[in-house]
Amino acid sequence: MLKEKEQQLIEQSKANPQCFEPLYVKYYEPVIKFIYKRIESFDDCKEVTARVFTRALTNINKYKDFGLPFSSWLYRISINEITQFYRDSGKTRAISLDEKAIRNMAQETETDKKELVAHLKMALNHLTEDDLLLIELRYFEERPFTEVGSILGITENNAKVKTYRVLDKLRSIYNKMD
Repeated sequence: MLKEKEQQLIEQSKANPQCFEPLYVKYYEPVIKFIYKRIESFDDCKEVTARVFTRALTNINKYKDFGLPFSSWLYRISINEITQFYRDSGKTRAISLDEKAIRNMAQETETDKKELVAHLKMALNHLTEDDLLLIELRYFEERPFTEVGSILGITENNAKVKTYRVLDKLRSIYNKMD
């Protein structure tokens, strides 16, 4: 869907909720995948995804185009709904690690990949929710810093600085584990 067409659908959705359907169809799969990486139960994942799209449709009038993909706004809503899910359920937060994310983090932290795999899950447990979210968005979701900043409500530069600080923290944790 082209950016202009997407923006037109967003504007039409503000007046007529039925116009939201093509946006829902386009973004349902990426959003549910995003959520499933953070919530282990598929039933819970579907419930949270439904809440994300309900909230998006309900608040579509508040959406403002800042030149970033519409998905950034949906991911921001998703993060809030995931946080609320864990608050309400008392369940432990899930972290899904894939090979590509591990490779990316190994390069950024200048850590041997095998060593990283062995220590990554333990190290991630030492991060705050905000730190973990930065790592997930940047390395697991491969979002550019501009989008990470938009999703988190911070500037692109702040997203970079915070991400590299978290990587330094991870390096420190790795060194303590050796």
